[in-house]
Amino acid sequence: MLDQSHPARPSPATPLDLLWQAPVISSVVLTGEMLAAVLALAPGVAGSRWIHFGLTSLLIQWISLLTLATLYLLRSKLGRLRPNAIANLALLILLAVTAAVCTLAWAVLRHLLPRHADSGLALWLQFSGIALTVGLLGLTALQSHWKAQQLAVRTKQAELDALQARIHPHFLFNTLNTGVALVHQQPEAAERLLLDLADLFRAALGGPSEVSLEHELSLTRRYLEIETLRFGARLQVTWLLPAPLPLIQVPTLGIQTLAENAIRHGVEPSATGGVVTITVRRVDGMLQVRVANDLPTTPSKDSTGHRIGLKAVRSRLQHLTGGAGRVDTMIEDGRYIATITLPVPQGVRP
Repeated sequence: MLDQSHPARPSPATPLDLLWQAPVISSVVLTGEMLAAVLALAPGVAGSRWIHFGLTSLLIQWISLLTLATLYLLRSKLGRLRPNAIANLALLILLAVTAAVCTLAWAVLRHLLPRHADSGLALWLQFSGIALTVGLLGLTALQSHWKAQQLAVRTKQAELDALQARIHPHFLFNTLNTGVALVHQQPEAAERLLLDLADLFRAALGGPSEVSLEHELSLTRRYLEIETLRFGARLQVTWLLPAPLPLIQVPTLGIQTLAENAIRHGVEPSATGGVVTITVRRVDGMLQVRVANDLPTTPSKDSTGHRIGLKAVRSRLQHLTGGAGRVDTMIEDGRYIATITLPVPQGVRP
């Protein structure tokens, strides 16, 4: 049986999780600097604008970074709340941090700000108004980004569902026909075929969107064992795998889809069959999974499914790796080669 105990890498569970992503933190810092520059260039600023910019930048960065730090420390408790409640508490934390920073700044830097504000209360009111305005705008942008990301996740899942639905009819009918032919002549082979088919469809219908490399290769091996029973000596499969396999996540049915393409467009159209070679290797901190097949003398007429499968795998791989992964195809020495390349996280064993 296939081991389905490997968990998929989870997507952000709440909008709050987006705050810990590097692009969001960088945007917060850059927005703070831009706001400080606008305030320093505003009419009516007395004294040196550079000093005004430096002090304002200092206050804004302390407020924004301390707010992010507070939200991070409270993330486990805030994660249990609804998104609206999280937004309201985030605003309250922002205002509380603003009050604390302004009070401390007035106590320590009052001599540097004789004309910046008439009192600590005026300083707090000014920065609280700015914090409230920027906070509301930031929450609106964060909410839009969250909705867009959720939509992207649903789109990728829909692509996976479509990919699963596409392989079911063609593969199911061929496998059942093979099983019927083997029932009387090779009952043990027919039993193994049905067990492999059950495992394959259990993973396809109920599995997560990402699985471990080991699990995906096991799933692909089951698929190729079924196809070997169907094609017999026409299909030869070669595996070139490292030991042990890297502990890394890959899209469900990603490698299996490339293997299916190799069968449908390489082995099946050829009267003599062909060899399918699956290679896993690490190259310069990247993991490469190559699926190669012999090209038939007569090209496959139906290439639509081939393009759809590659497009779906490529899109899901880019989503899984944040754009760092890719799927490349090439023809070399009479063989069609499809290669999945994705980064290996630091600390993953070779």
